[in-house]
Amino acid sequence: MNRKLETIRNIGVIAHIDAGKTTVTERMLYYSGTSHRVGAVDKGTTETDFDEEERERGITIYSACVTFQWSGHVVNLIDTPGHVDFTAEVERCLRVLDGGVVVFSAREGVEAQSETVWRQANRYKVPRFAFINKMDREGANFEGTLADIRNRLKANPVAIQIPIGSGPPHLANAFSGVIDLVQMKLLTFDNSVSPPQVKLAEIPEDQAERAQEWREKMLEPLYDLSEELMELSLAEEPIPGDLIRKTLRQATLSHQIQPVLCGSALDGIGVQPVLDAVTYYLPSPQDVPPVEGTNPSKKDAKESRKPDPDEPFCGLVFKILPAKHGDMTWVRIYSGTLRQNSRLLNPGQNLKENCAQLWHIQASRKDQVESAGAGDIVGVIGLRHSVTGDTLCDTKSPILLESIEFPETVIAMAIEPESSAERDKLHDTLEMMKRQDPTFRATESADTGQTIISGMGELHLEVIRHRLLRDFKLNVKVHKPRVSYRETVGGSAKVTGECHRMVGGQQLFAKVTIQLEHVDNPSQPITVITKSSPDNVPFSMVEAAMEELRQRGAGGGIIGGFPLGDIRITVLDVEAAEVGSTETAFAIAAGDAFEKAMRAAKPVLLEPIMKLQIITPEENLGDFVGDIMKRRGEIAKTEHRSGEALIEAHAPLAELFGYSSAMRSLSQGRASSSMEPLKYAAAPQEIANTFLM
Repeated sequence: MNRKLETIRNIGVIAHIDAGKTTVTERMLYYSGTSHRVGAVDKGTTETDFDEEERERGITIYSACVTFQWSGHVVNLIDTPGHVDFTAEVERCLRVLDGGVVVFSAREGVEAQSETVWRQANRYKVPRFAFINKMDREGANFEGTLADIRNRLKANPVAIQIPIGSGPPHLANAFSGVIDLVQMKLLTFDNSVSPPQVKLAEIPEDQAERAQEWREKMLEPLYDLSEELMELSLAEEPIPGDLIRKTLRQATLSHQIQPVLCGSALDGIGVQPVLDAVTYYLPSPQDVPPVEGTNPSKKDAKESRKPDPDEPFCGLVFKILPAKHGDMTWVRIYSGTLRQNSRLLNPGQNLKENCAQLWHIQASRKDQVESAGAGDIVGVIGLRHSVTGDTLCDTKSPILLESIEFPETVIAMAIEPESSAERDKLHDTLEMMKRQDPTFRATESADTGQTIISGMGELHLEVIRHRLLRDFKLNVKVHKPRVSYRETVGGSAKVTGECHRMVGGQQLFAKVTIQLEHVDNPSQPITVITKSSPDNVPFSMVEAAMEELRQRGAGGGIIGGFPLGDIRITVLDVEAAEVGSTETAFAIAAGDAFEKAMRAAKPVLLEPIMKLQIITPEENLGDFVGDIMKRRGEIAKTEHRSGEALIEAHAPLAELFGYSSAMRSLSQGRASSSMEPLKYAAAPQEIANTFLM
């Protein structure tokens, strides 16, 4: 697998659900000669959606990696999910990819998950271009979608293609092809021959003036980036296409613009130019800055690795596929060369790992290889301890890369095995699923003995439940989903906790005065500090009190035992006696102070608020607004788009269970929606009272 770095492209196809990501990927594989037929999402015959659950639902749930060649370039492509419940799949893929193809539906424009994936790409500084798909749909609007990208995503899209017509064949001005503004040629696509052909022709006279206007719009932002291009323009001389592509590439890699193409992947129109754009405008591993991290053996001194096969090996684990005979771990290699049967260091866990086998991944298939170099993505078998986000490196040259952060779960449900014999099997299965999915949680309730599983949404938990029942043949009872509440305090309290106890024949005494207050600090849910400086109390006593306060804070609140957050506890004073003041006494006094302070500081129950986006026919707008208000929701904004209404609402998750059924009923099945976690907010007192009773 020794490949030239400049010819490698590590890219992801990302978008809102149903924008056509998987169809675009299937066409890419077909046109590159990797597959011999075009898979169809509706028929469950796609290359990348190979899981049974994906084929049944017609959506992507798990990211899939495929490799193909195009115009002398090797493309490692990852097809990602579009549903918000599986946004972690997008998160970890964007963390390791060099470039992105963002697919938008020409009919729906920028949708809720489009914004989410765009923000994720911004966070990881991923250069990208856009493909406006579904130009053959009724209501397709190229210019409207372009404006949406500019206004809603705060981006700088530059059209390098424009469509001829829009909509299905029965309309008068149906979509029939695209005009390439770089070459100033008409592109038509003949899929009746094998391999399919892209035909170049002169631009029709009735489109010439429009094409020239759009070409000027394309060139305008490029003049500031290329003196040569500016000089040719001022001299009114022809501007060669290679110079335009070179300038577009520089602007894309520096995040100054995002080129925009258009077409219809389902009809095979416009996909070959997308493949060309991958090679023209997206970065190779050489174009990406050296990866940076720290050296844990040198007090976290800064380290960096260039994308060079001769540098010390460095890679990042970004996905794990559990298997009975050894997990398949996906690794992005940033530097050096990885070989079979080599010993690696996991610096985050300070453990050695064995790379027994290396595999080149091709969706559900894989081919074994002996080595892989910088810039590649490979599957590794033999790792025992590494999890998603872990760094792997040369044992003699340690480097620790930034890990991958995932959002907190918002929904949970209880499951229990039908028999005690299946309890161990359930435990092992859940542990395996946790390795695969970093947003999946499974814990055992100390109060009920039930196993509580939690995830990112109803669909996420439903998929997990189906896997337990169908794939792992587990007989489990599943209880109703429940909300992942949090707790905090609404005020501040200064209290003194005391210990006056007889323990083991010894009278214990201690006093601890604390201040407990609300602070906004998402990165540190519970902060415990001390401002006490007594001369006659050893610091070990104070530390015992602080440790007890940390444990009490981690143990949950007093309303329903839910996780606490946004709280700071300050130890103001401690008091000891000459005899009987031990670390145990101070821990008891601190526990007493915590209980008193939590009650005095006005405990507050927090509930997750979801950002809900609905697209519905305009005649149903009033029904949806009324329904959302009944669900304690707020309307953030509404927009009107060619006969449809877009509603953005913020509503409590507790009121949105089964919302898809209600939505179908309100619109006779014509509306669609998506939701994602927005924030935590105070729940009404009557809900808090249900836990206190």
